[in-house]
Amino acid sequence: MSKRIHLNAFDMTCVGHQSPGLWRHPDDQSHRYKDLDYWTELAKLLERGGFTSLFIADVVGVYDVFRGGPEPAILDAAQIPVNDPLLAVSAMAAVTDHLGFGITVSSTYEKPYKFARTLSTLDHLTKGRIAWNIVTSYLDSAARNLGLDTQIPHDERYEVGSEFMEVVYKLWESSWEDGAVLRDRKRGVFTDPAKVHPIEHKGRYFSVPGIHLSEPSPQRTPVLFQAGASPRGRRFAATHAEGIFTTGTRPEVLAPSIRQTRALAEELGRDPASIKFFSLLTVVTAATDEEARAKYEDYLRYASYEGALALYGGWSGLDLSGFEPDTPLRYIETEAVRSAVEAFSTADPGREWTPREIARWVSVGGMGPVVVGSPATVADELQRWVDEADVDGFNLAYAITPGTFVDIVDHLVPELRRRGLVADSYPGTTLRETFYGAGQQRLRDDHPAARYRPPRPAGERSERDGRSGGTAS
Repeated sequence: MSKRIHLNAFDMTCVGHQSPGLWRHPDDQSHRYKDLDYWTELAKLLERGGFTSLFIADVVGVYDVFRGGPEPAILDAAQIPVNDPLLAVSAMAAVTDHLGFGITVSSTYEKPYKFARTLSTLDHLTKGRIAWNIVTSYLDSAARNLGLDTQIPHDERYEVGSEFMEVVYKLWESSWEDGAVLRDRKRGVFTDPAKVHPIEHKGRYFSVPGIHLSEPSPQRTPVLFQAGASPRGRRFAATHAEGIFTTGTRPEVLAPSIRQTRALAEELGRDPASIKFFSLLTVVTAATDEEARAKYEDYLRYASYEGALALYGGWSGLDLSGFEPDTPLRYIETEAVRSAVEAFSTADPGREWTPREIARWVSVGGMGPVVVGSPATVADELQRWVDEADVDGFNLAYAITPGTFVDIVDHLVPELRRRGLVADSYPGTTLRETFYGAGQQRLRDDHPAARYRPPRPAGERSERDGRSGGTAS
């Protein structure tokens, strides 16, 4: 039997996240992205469906590669306008008990000292249900608006990111010892100063001498997501990530990349089975295959060719406006998201890609494939991806929102639960426990952040000791 499947909902605080043009569909409500009720209703729906987390993407720039400016993206609401991804989380946590929240924040443009406090605060307020999607950013427009003349080169962004991780690990894991907070009313001691330590970090990119501003949160370090696909990005993900977002046109195309990343994680001293891989995918489902197919064809009527290529231009760094729609494309290396180029060239060499084909592929659900069919048909296909690609779950984009997620919860999830592929309940209270099982709130001992923990007194047993974490759902 296939292993248990983790479901992530993929959304963004914008209109038309991954389905350019479908904001025009009469059933789409993505214009409500600025309405807090949209987010709280969505969170309650996803928890009812047993979703592991809601993953909120983000960009801090405009897609301005296609046709040499931002106008196509602005016209078609291609991830613009876009709000901050963090601010609705507390409200969503207040109406749910188990759903996790994966927040995208760029290590290129944040300061680790302040950022560590933000994530600790959210982990406290959600009672341990925060994840961080670590990105290094890819838009030149973001670099220009945040004080740089141009984007930092791809591999150097990962160098900055690596030191950023070292700083936040020190803040989250080593600055405050377990038991530092006493709340001793009789002695008038809230925190024992002897158990709070400055991290004294001085590196190439960051200097952070002081103590962490927040007391340890339920998870200390949030669950760590990443999506690196280049050689440098894959090594970064194999080093740090507990969950890796992947993209592939077919499971057999994706499988080698997952094998390589798991092998690299093992070389780095980590249990490769402990890393959860989530493949980007969009589900269009209904009671029957015929109804689902009709629904998908209806969605395609609203898709925008220009909006799709505006998104792809931002992801890939390639302006396809100068190519005829049916011109075959080949792999070109850029400083943007290299997987966005590879997915349509070297990673799937058996298929000839043209601007028209790319636009059609991207127009419903973005870079991932679309699975269309009845609950049984879709469940069969998800099992095939799990079995053939060794993914642990799916990052589910929407065609329309919240309609796509309503269909998944009402139609697909009951079939997955009937097959034992999605759990009927959550194993604990924190997001990391959903990943690894009850009692596993903190990072595993084989994670590189563990080296920053203060040594435990002789004979003291940690809740992390003896847990492999690789087989829990």
